[in-house]
Amino acid sequence: MIFLELTLQNFGPYRGKQVINLRPQMTGETVSPIVLLGGMNGGGKTTLMDAMRLVFYGARAQCSTRGNIAYPDFLKQAINKHTPPHEMTCVELLFEHILENKQVEFRIQRRWNRHLKNGKDTLGILIDDWPDKGLVETWDERVEDFFPLGISNLFLFDGEQVKELAELDSPPSTVIQAIQSLLGLELAERLSVDLNILVSRKRKELAEVSELATLEAIESKLNEQIADWEEAKLQVVRLDTELQKAHKREIDTRDKFRTEGGKVAQERDQIERQLREEQERLNEKRDRLREMAAAWLPLALIQPLLERGKVQGEKEIREKKARIAREVVAERDRRLLEYLKTLDLGDISLDKVRSFLESESSTSSDDSLQDFWLDMDEITLGQLTSVLEHQLPNQISQTKSFKNELIGIQETIVAKERQLNVAAPPEVYEELLQAVSDAGADVAKVKRDYDQAIIKRDRYEAMVEKTKKELSEYSQVTIDRKNANHIIQTSERVQKTLVQFREKLTLRKLNKLEIEVTECFRYLLHKSDLVHRVVIATQDFSLSLYDPQGQPVPKHRLSAGEKQLLAIAFLWGLARVSGRQLPIAIDTPLGRLDSSHRYNLIERYFPSASHQVILLSTDTEIGEPELKSLRQQEAIAREYLLKYDPKQGHTTIVPGYFINS
Repeated sequence: MIFLELTLQNFGPYRGKQVINLRPQMTGETVSPIVLLGGMNGGGKTTLMDAMRLVFYGARAQCSTRGNIAYPDFLKQAINKHTPPHEMTCVELLFEHILENKQVEFRIQRRWNRHLKNGKDTLGILIDDWPDKGLVETWDERVEDFFPLGISNLFLFDGEQVKELAELDSPPSTVIQAIQSLLGLELAERLSVDLNILVSRKRKELAEVSELATLEAIESKLNEQIADWEEAKLQVVRLDTELQKAHKREIDTRDKFRTEGGKVAQERDQIERQLREEQERLNEKRDRLREMAAAWLPLALIQPLLERGKVQGEKEIREKKARIAREVVAERDRRLLEYLKTLDLGDISLDKVRSFLESESSTSSDDSLQDFWLDMDEITLGQLTSVLEHQLPNQISQTKSFKNELIGIQETIVAKERQLNVAAPPEVYEELLQAVSDAGADVAKVKRDYDQAIIKRDRYEAMVEKTKKELSEYSQVTIDRKNANHIIQTSERVQKTLVQFREKLTLRKLNKLEIEVTECFRYLLHKSDLVHRVVIATQDFSLSLYDPQGQPVPKHRLSAGEKQLLAIAFLWGLARVSGRQLPIAIDTPLGRLDSSHRYNLIERYFPSASHQVILLSTDTEIGEPELKSLRQQEAIAREYLLKYDPKQGHTTIVPGYFINS
């Protein structure tokens, strides 16, 4: 399918008739799929998306401004306020589609004015410029062959939808319905309902008149219970979404409480006590250092001089001992000479002995110390040696240890003082604490409602099963015709088979979807080592991430931009799995992304998201750098600007973009 033209007449802010050419361009082998429409907030971008939905689905369209108002009221509300009473309001879409192996042009038009006929618009359909009344009458069914409503949100979506999908742990109900429609799961549900209807008809056909009223009463009760059960299931889904949002608000509030100093203010007394304790430790260490400074430690300042004194003292003591020894030897030599004289050895021999003794005496005294300037005794030398080798090294080592401890204590004190400096003031602390309390109370309230909804849903489910069993037992007693019984009994087996079929179909389709989403996410993320595989849960279609080693990657580890890329990859993967060649329209595509992740989408997603991509952007999303990149890729087929005139209150569509150079 390719959108060719979108025509608006007196619709929303669009006054008069305005036509937008949406055709992509092909030059040789180069395809330019993007149609870029720029407009400021409130200028009519979302109105264009509403027009596309309205053309296709009419009263079933999920338009942004409709809410819960009735369709006739919505149509009147959509009329441009400056439209004269006699003029019509119209939305019209021309598109190409393959019909019976032929390329056909369809022109779908919805017209109305303030005086609605039967509370509806007037639908007109042309096929190759020929009216087709038969298609008009069956359009609500036939549109499902062209552009199924169930999967339309996968192809026509906006930035808020991506943001919501990125923040929630499991997809919202609209996306879950689209997934179920895409996977064909609604077929099994529809078949199950049809089987129940068939069995009900057979029971009514075979029951006697007296039994029919009982059967109808049981069936009526069953239908009411089923309706209540379905409502309870929807309530559970809604409350589950609210609970996730409440948890998110609580986390954000606690983060704000911590970042703005609330947690520090809460722990102020404890931090101040710890600060006093650290200051006391600091003072104790300083007192200990003072005690050491009053002992041997100051001698470290003159340690080299003390070492020299020790060496000098040792030399002096050795010299004193040597002099005493020389005096003893001299006395011995004198006595020896006196003795030799009595031996009558002769003068020559005696002179030789005397010369030898004098020579020996002079040799032993050559290295003698000439100056005694310390006059240190051995006791003093021992004390000096003890100080240099034991007391002083020990005190130096202890001093270094105390110094390191002092530095650590001072750093701790500085850190505690910084904590106290960032503590929130009392009035701000009270506001932050109240916000945390309110968020917690909100979570608790929603959790209670959610738990009660679960109980209510399970109770209705049990009532439905009980009534079904009652109906089955009653039919077994009252209905004995062979063929009817065979249908009823077989339908029960078929229902069980349908349950198994749905489970296996879900697993098979989800496996393919997981592959597509993983491929899209890795392609957009451009980080091959962060996520290796994306797994989709069969119950609530929530996403789980795994790294190349098979270990889980918590979703909170992803940045806000990466989460939005994951949401876009999820929608992209769903669109690819659908197997339908449908255009994609995106409103506010880059609103909450940072620059790096914007370029991932600009370069990797938009040019290849589909064969036709319609982007509705503000000037702050697709600005000059992004526009230049898309133009360099030759990805843009057409550019338009939605010029809103606040004085006139209407929007005009003109060729070009905010930046035309």
